[in-house]
Amino acid sequence: MKLEPEYCYRAVQARDPRFDGKFFTAVLTTRIFCRPICPAPTPKLEHCRFFVSAAAAFQGGFRPCLRCQPEVAPHLRMDPGTQAISQAMSLISQGFLDDHSIKELAEKLQISDRHLRRLFIQSLGISPVVFAQTRRILFAKQLLNETPLSITDIAFASGFNSLRRFNEAISQTYGKTPGALRRRSPEQSNSTPEISLKLPFSSPYHWESMVDFLAPRTIPGVESVTPHSYQRTVEINGDYGIVQVEPVLDKTYLRATIQFPNLTALAQIVERLRHVFDLDANITEIEAHLQQDSLLSPLIQAKPGVRVLGAWDGFETAVRAILGQQISVAAATRLAGRLVETYGEPLPFIGLDHFSNLSRIFPKPATLAKVNLAELGELGLFKTRAHAITSLAKVLVEQPNFFQTCSPLEEIIQNLCKLPRIGEWTAHYIALRVWREPDAFPASDLGLLKAIYPGQKLTKIQLLTLAQPWQPWRAYGAMHLWMKDFMTVEIRTNCN
Repeated sequence: MKLEPEYCYRAVQARDPRFDGKFFTAVLTTRIFCRPICPAPTPKLEHCRFFVSAAAAFQGGFRPCLRCQPEVAPHLRMDPGTQAISQAMSLISQGFLDDHSIKELAEKLQISDRHLRRLFIQSLGISPVVFAQTRRILFAKQLLNETPLSITDIAFASGFNSLRRFNEAISQTYGKTPGALRRRSPEQSNSTPEISLKLPFSSPYHWESMVDFLAPRTIPGVESVTPHSYQRTVEINGDYGIVQVEPVLDKTYLRATIQFPNLTALAQIVERLRHVFDLDANITEIEAHLQQDSLLSPLIQAKPGVRVLGAWDGFETAVRAILGQQISVAAATRLAGRLVETYGEPLPFIGLDHFSNLSRIFPKPATLAKVNLAELGELGLFKTRAHAITSLAKVLVEQPNFFQTCSPLEEIIQNLCKLPRIGEWTAHYIALRVWREPDAFPASDLGLLKAIYPGQKLTKIQLLTLAQPWQPWRAYGAMHLWMKDFMTVEIRTNCN
């Protein structure tokens, strides 16, 4: 990505928050790099260099600013069409390279390691290894600032394999020891520590629309939604926990509260929460494009910052989509609750008082793959729908990385439609939420077909024609249409 120095410098002079996360400014005289909103005096242009990422600034020999804290800058997603590198960055941020090689990462994405390295150099000017090293250091700095964890816990939670290497990396980067950097006194960790962290985003962010979408789809026992919070149970590698996400008034971050026994999974939890709430979207660019359309412009003006809700777990969301075929949202939610109550694992501990309504983990693929269709029928599932769920579960047992493959949208839709009872609507919905495909568009959705013109139902072809100018962000257009009038009418979805 090429940065124009004069363009970037004007944004720095204005301390324009719309550019926060889009680039970083490195100062040659101090060897420090900052966010565009840094309150420090603006250096002269000839003393500045601009980088597209914090990792690139690191590689250039600059250290992070302690005032503007680059570790909490928004993590803006790459441009559409770069799914491979976006997915690679996400996996690295979850700590994949802490225990795996570049070759294994490339294999997981179904590309060559040489091509993966080429993508990183072309897009960020750095290698995947440098990106991973920077991720560890910045996440460690955030944990030092925002949590009461011990230095040892922070070292392993941020992906370092030893305390010595952690101390060396922090000292070399910041010129201070980890203890000297932290802003609060450490406390003793317990078996299920409750950690609070910031999840930064680029404003605007329309929290209310996320709640409106989530509330009717909340899976009983697994999720809980209020106007001011989202809570859910989580399971990672056999460990169980609970997370909560809340908006913070007049701040450009959400607040995540995480109760999980294995601190080495902390980075993975944070990254997955960022996916769920679409915090890496370059929303100003997306909405500037969509507002050129006369149909979407008034919707965006009424609700700026509407995001595309992601998925905590691909299998869970796909099953929920199958359950929602040709029935109301409320009916599908009831079916999901029965499925969880019957086959979901109970939490092995009693949560805190504010998590008291969360009790189970969503059933795993290995569990549902063995279930008899007649048993699912007793829960109220039609035989064809039960067959679709067990078939999908068997695919996940055989291919655990099924939802992490890196393919073009058309190929994703084709592969999904090969599975029993998954048609075009379901495939696009899964691509939209699980793969976070910005151009996925379930054009046969009855809610979308009726949302354009009041009292009139468009055909699928008519809707696709109207939505063509929205590319490559049709998913965001769909979210605005779904949010129209706060979805006062229950939508019955179509499965082709």
